[in-house]
Amino acid sequence: MAYKEFDEAGRMRPSAYYDRVVDVMEELYKMTLLLRGRSDYLTDRYSERNERARKAIDRQIEKL
Repeated sequence: MAYKEFDEAGRMRPSAYYDRVVDVMEELYKMTLLLRGRSDYLTDRYSERNERARKAIDRQIEKL
């Protein structure tokens, strides 16, 4: 019962579950720092590159 994990002020009580939540949040923060500035690489997909290449080829053919 999740409501038992919180005190009257709405703060999580110290427990192994609390420790795990803090661990996960720290990991997410660290990953954010590591990946910041690399979004171009991480969001670049083969299918999108392939589509752009096909369109570029089609434009070159139309010019001929």
